[in-house]
Amino acid sequence: MFGIYLKRELGRRKKAALVIALGLALGIALVITVNSVSAGMTQAQDKVLKSLYGLGTDMTVTKARSAPTSGSSGRPNFQFDANSNDSDDTQSSDRVMTQGGQALASSVVTKVSQQSGVASAVGALTLNVTKVDGSFTQGKAQSSGGSTGNGGQGGPGGGSSGSTAAPQVQGGGADFDVNSYSVAGVDVTDQTLGPLAGSKITTGRTFTAAQTDAKVAVVSKAYAKENSLKVGGTLKISGTKYTIIGIATPDSSESTTDVYLPLKQAQTLADAKNQVTTIYVKASDSQQIDSVKSAIQKNISGTAVTTSADLAETVSGSLSTASNLATSVGKWLSVAVLVAAFLVAALLTSSAVSRRVREFGTLKALGWPSRRVTRQVVGESIVNGLLGGALGIGLGLAAAYAVTMISPKLTAQLGNTGGGGGAGGPGGGGGPGRQATQNTMEIALTAPVSMTTIALAVGLAVTGGLIAGAMGGWRASRMRPADALRSVS
Repeated sequence: MFGIYLKRELGRRKKAALVIALGLALGIALVITVNSVSAGMTQAQDKVLKSLYGLGTDMTVTKARSAPTSGSSGRPNFQFDANSNDSDDTQSSDRVMTQGGQALASSVVTKVSQQSGVASAVGALTLNVTKVDGSFTQGKAQSSGGSTGNGGQGGPGGGSSGSTAAPQVQGGGADFDVNSYSVAGVDVTDQTLGPLAGSKITTGRTFTAAQTDAKVAVVSKAYAKENSLKVGGTLKISGTKYTIIGIATPDSSESTTDVYLPLKQAQTLADAKNQVTTIYVKASDSQQIDSVKSAIQKNISGTAVTTSADLAETVSGSLSTASNLATSVGKWLSVAVLVAAFLVAALLTSSAVSRRVREFGTLKALGWPSRRVTRQVVGESIVNGLLGGALGIGLGLAAAYAVTMISPKLTAQLGNTGGGGGAGGPGGGGGPGRQATQNTMEIALTAPVSMTTIALAVGLAVTGGLIAGAMGGWRASRMRPADALRSVS
């Protein structure tokens, strides 16, 4: 009887049911859109952080850079032989410097891994290589004036009565090309953390655990393309040749490292034996990240611990602005619209019940108890709510799909966390100019819709139907058979 009566009443009041459903649909669609865009913002921020940290990393441990000593400029110095006899002397020089803060002893990695709540920890050495290629063009030496006497050129013991002018170099000069790139020393025995963890090998292969001190290298796809490097080729750094065994492509964003070497080889290049600049840490439980950070700072003095939350606070630009709008204004707006939709649905349902005085009064006169009338009204409202939920899910999915297809570009500017993350974050690199470029990243926004969001929409639809049904049922339960008689007259 309940189902038959429900079907008949909904069929008779299609227009009113559709109005109520549309009101709920708009609110639910807005909730889905805001949630999906917020999820897209979170994914975009994760891409930025993964490009700095590497996959699976919860925090990094570094040592803050100390102030430069008096008289040191902090600039790389290069030495060339300008006294070559060749008229066109081509020379090359590499300057290898550690980057990302003062170096830590490799033993600190073991200390960090022994802290409570730490699942694993690996060390990495970040370097910046500045390469200068160029040539000196030697001029011709000419002397002005003459010399007399037996002393010739006025050598020792000579009886020179005249003087010899100093030689003058004419037409000399130099032409240099300066390039810088970043190098990361990787712990090849555990590549699940560290600079290489956020990339996948698309050509060739990665390091093996046995290549702890092998002269092999993995280069990023962008650096390989820029310098025409291929697997099987060689890369020369400070006179040492490295065989390229793989090309790495970042999973989510632009790579901040150009060349990856086994950690021992990087330490040799930088004359930093048994030293690392960054320790990548994975917590055993994501809920314990703050406590692990506190434990490391307390038990290992002189270290700076940076979590993903710390890095997220340094991300600015349109990505940060849009994310703040989505998580604050967008969510409050969706709540306000949803409340309004529930209220409108309740008022429309109550108004519809008021227009059915004769019907409900007659039913009570026939023996229907108030609870049965209320159940009938609530059942109709829940069906209207589910219809609104279906429409809302459809509209929300369409809006999310539109955002994903358009893929608006957002920029993320990465600030300095003060713990060696610096320009480009841990593992980031390049010279000053290169860092400025990599300090701004462009991310395409998507709007993924999860099953949790769909379940939330269904829950909201049922809730809206229950609220509207409760209001209408309360109104119907107060009606008496006498009301039906008065409506007939």
